[in-house]
Amino acid sequence: MRQQADARKQPLGPEAALELARGVNDIYVAKGKKVVHFNMKKDPPADEELLKHLLGPSGNLRAPTIRRGKKLFVGFSEELGQQLVK
Repeated sequence: MRQQADARKQPLGPEAALELARGVNDIYVAKGKKVVHFNMKKDPPADEELLKHLLGPSGNLRAPTIRRGKKLFVGFSEELGQQLVK
């Protein structure tokens, strides 16, 4: 079953972003041309560090955010797009 949310209607703040992050094994965050990977099972970062990457200037979860199985993709880069189609 695929869930979809429109962040314009229901923005996700820090608590919801952390809850989403805790439900996955891997998080990939695009920051410019760089992609940061967090392994949430082996070496989860502190909440403060994670929120620094997940939240945008509005204080809500950055867009686009896509959950695919146990992976979470935040932001956009060509490299992340290629990982999504694998």
